[in-house]
Amino acid sequence: MVFQHTPVMRDEAIGALHCAKGKTMVDATVGGAGHAKAIAERILPEGLLIGIDRDAAAIAHATAELASFSRRVRLYQGSYTQLGDVLDELDLDGVDGILLDLGMSRYQIESSGRGFSFRKDEPLDMRMDTGTRTTAADLVNRLSEVELKRIFRDYGEERWAGRIAHRIVQDRRRSRITTTRKLSRIVRQAIPAKSPARQRIHPATRVFMALRIAVNRELEELETFMDHLCDWLNPGGRFCALSFHSLEDRIVKHQLKNMASGCTCPPGMPRCICSGSPRMRIVTRKPLRPTDAEVQKNPLARSTRLRAAQRL
Repeated sequence: MVFQHTPVMRDEAIGALHCAKGKTMVDATVGGAGHAKAIAERILPEGLLIGIDRDAAAIAHATAELASFSRRVRLYQGSYTQLGDVLDELDLDGVDGILLDLGMSRYQIESSGRGFSFRKDEPLDMRMDTGTRTTAADLVNRLSEVELKRIFRDYGEERWAGRIAHRIVQDRRRSRITTTRKLSRIVRQAIPAKSPARQRIHPATRVFMALRIAVNRELEELETFMDHLCDWLNPGGRFCALSFHSLEDRIVKHQLKNMASGCTCPPGMPRCICSGSPRMRIVTRKPLRPTDAEVQKNPLARSTRLRAAQRL
């Protein structure tokens, strides 16, 4: 398994979390364990590190990477939305820090064989947790043209969503679309050759991202997690999120803003009537971005936005 050994914005994330000996910290998307290892080195042996990931391969890799810390590390396969269940199992009321790295690992893109990339001809799967039922092929071959258009437009922000959805529905009448190469070819044919987007990036980029988000219910999972974030952090505890596209970053930004204001009144109310109290303090007024040097070494980091906040 080839996992990304250099975690994105590692030093910035570790600094935002205020890691220190004896703290209980959570890496809620453990992935290649790069962030987790850096956290463990700063909080152990007195502290406790909890790692979660939907991908069984990531948990197996993290188990090996963190073997020297294993006595004070707990790893769980599952969604980060299940953190509450994990804390109940460990008899913990809360933790001192939570890291949420929403990027994909290099292993998933290059070596998993699940069709996350259009650069190889692989089964159209895209499941982070292979124990779940719905694959990208299921969506592509089963959803209506209207539903496919919505996914490509809302999740991929794809300008040609309607044309692509129409072409997919036409093509699947002849035979099922089951491979990344076939889907990539269909998308390329649907987008006008002179489209600036087609010339700037691979024409299938946004469609593949949108399908991955839909298959794994990524935005719904993130919203659920953010709804419970304050319940899982101890007073003074830190939260750090690494987002890789605007939809994720928007959810994190707006949810943190709501928690920092404390107001739960519906938008448009002339004045606050809920008397809500702020629960979080935003640490990063503007998102931190990776340095030019990091982007040169790791082009996957170029779109990263880091936001951090502290529980009051």
